[in-house]
Amino acid sequence: MRKTSTARTQVPVAMQLTPDLVAKTFKLVEDDGPEPNWTPISPQQLDELVNRVEQEACDEEIWVFAYGSLMWNSGFEVAASDDAVAYGWHRAFSLRIERLRATSDAPGLMLALRPGGSCSGLVLKLSCETKEQDLRTLLAREIRYSEVCDMVRWISVKTPKGTRRALTFWASTKRSRITEKIPLDDAAVLIAQACGPAGSCAEYLHRTVLDLADRNIFDRNLWQLQQMVAARLRALP
Repeated sequence: MRKTSTARTQVPVAMQLTPDLVAKTFKLVEDDGPEPNWTPISPQQLDELVNRVEQEACDEEIWVFAYGSLMWNSGFEVAASDDAVAYGWHRAFSLRIERLRATSDAPGLMLALRPGGSCSGLVLKLSCETKEQDLRTLLAREIRYSEVCDMVRWISVKTPKGTRRALTFWASTKRSRITEKIPLDDAAVLIAQACGPAGSCAEYLHRTVLDLADRNIFDRNLWQLQQMVAARLRALP
């Protein structure tokens, strides 16, 4: 998937990936447990990761850069939020999955940050009163396996109030087997086919693009991708 820049602008036309098309991707899927060949993060490892992030925060406020599902489903009480742009990064469907919204028979893709371009999104502030618990909840959701603890990092983002240091989740180059660059054509195939116990990848794409559109954020790659996935789903019986 090529690098792309995102900007706050009027979305050009109506989405082609409609709720009716997304509904064609839904099916009942049993939970088959963790991703194959990966080790679920232990409570001790999660504690260590929480402690590491807290130490890196240096007792300052913790802001999280949201560019995908965290924008429309943060999973924690947001104390404050602001528009933000991450320069030098772009969102891409480059995280391969076989669980949650996919299966081993029909693998799928989720979003991650990749180097290059720019990415418009939000920064979300963790409440000072519940910071440790909210941070633990966030990390448990985003870092499910011990092998991918390096996929959480700090970046600088531009906001209307100035530059902020924000925590985010990226496609670490150390995990090339599951975070490689994927052409849009191949991504569309995987997203159109994948569904798991948490829903389908097409639903994830639809909700993300719709949320971006509601915020007047136009992501060229994601907009093209929803058109390609819609075309594949329209061709289904």
